[in-house]
Amino acid sequence: MRTSAAAKAMIERAAALMGTTVSSFMLQNAYEAARRNVSENDTLMLTQRDFEAFAASMEHPPKPKAALRKLMARR
Repeated sequence: MRTSAAAKAMIERAAALMGTTVSSFMLQNAYEAARRNVSENDTLMLTQRDFEAFAASMEHPPKPKAALRKLMARR
């Protein structure tokens, strides 16, 4: 990876403080950042009111309209 001398020195210092190699340090931190980003993307936060509205719509869905029935009948 290309970086500035200052960034490289900081990464090397952080890895040394953790007692690990630069490679292991980079991999662990990249993995954690990736996991966090994916989790934030895959998680939907709702207010209590919005959750209750969502749950109610799942329990009592509206009747399908003609256009939806027509679309679902297509092969």
